[in-house]
Amino acid sequence: MTEADPFVPLPYRVGRVRRETRDITTLELAPVTGVRPDYRPGQFNMLYAFGIGEVAISVSGDPAVPGGYVHTVRDVGAVSGAIAKLKAGAMLGLRGPYGTPWPVEAAEGNDVVFVAGGLGLAPLRPAIYRVLARRERYGRVVLLYGTRSPPDILFRQELERWRRRLDVEVLVTVDRADAEWRGNVGVVPKLIARAGFDPNGAVAMVCGPEVMMRFTANALHASGLALDHIYLSMERNMKCAIGLCGHCQFGPDFVCKDGPVMRYDRIADILTVREI
Repeated sequence: MTEADPFVPLPYRVGRVRRETRDITTLELAPVTGVRPDYRPGQFNMLYAFGIGEVAISVSGDPAVPGGYVHTVRDVGAVSGAIAKLKAGAMLGLRGPYGTPWPVEAAEGNDVVFVAGGLGLAPLRPAIYRVLARRERYGRVVLLYGTRSPPDILFRQELERWRRRLDVEVLVTVDRADAEWRGNVGVVPKLIARAGFDPNGAVAMVCGPEVMMRFTANALHASGLALDHIYLSMERNMKCAIGLCGHCQFGPDFVCKDGPVMRYDRIADILTVREI
C-alpha cells in the first residue's frame, strides 16, 4: 500500500493459473513493483479487477514460499468471476495483507484440528502448511474436510499426499455421493466423533459456510473442547478492509480488523442473532 492513500492497490501480475473444480480457480500472483509480499496464515487481501471492483480473498498458498501470493477464487459474482477468468500474464490490483491470523504459534504443544467445508479449505491451507512444516512442535494433527460432491473436492492431490503421511489424520466426506465414491457421506461435523484428538489439549481451526461452522463448533464443544480453543474464520461483507466503511461490522467488532479469524467464545452469542 502507499502511505498517501491506503485504498490505492499495487499492481500484480498473474502467473500460473490452475483450475481446481468447475467453478474454483487458483491464481499465483507476483508483484510488479519491488514489494516483498509477506503474510501470516489466515490473512486476506483485497483483489481488484480493473474496471469492475474489489473483493476480499484469503491467501491460500504456502507462507514459506517467497515471491508472491496464491489465491483460490470461486466464480460467484462480477468481481470474483472476472478474477477467476484471468489468464497468465494478466494484471490486477492488490491491497493487503489484512486481518488476524490463525493461532498457529499459540497452538504449539497441543493437538490441532482443522475443519473445513467446501472452499473453506483454501483459507486453512496456509495454516496446514505451517503446522506440517513444524510438525514436531504439535501433538496429533487432524484434518476434517467436507464438500458437496466428489467433483467439488478441493486440492485433491494435496489431500491424498497428506492422507499418506503417518503423522496426519485426514477424513473427507461429501454431502452427495456418486457411483464411484467409496468414502464418507454426510456433513463434516459427523467426522468429529471419529477423529483422534485429545479435547483437553487441542486447538480447532474452522472455516466454511457459516451454518457449517456453527454446527461444527457446537460438535467440537460437545466433544469436550473448550470454547476458547475453537477459532472460526468469519469472512463476510468486507469492503474497505481497514475498518472505515462499516460493512463488516459484527456486533462490537469489525471483521476486517478484529477478524477474520475470531475465537468462538467471543462470537458464539452473536452468531445466533438474526440480521447480524
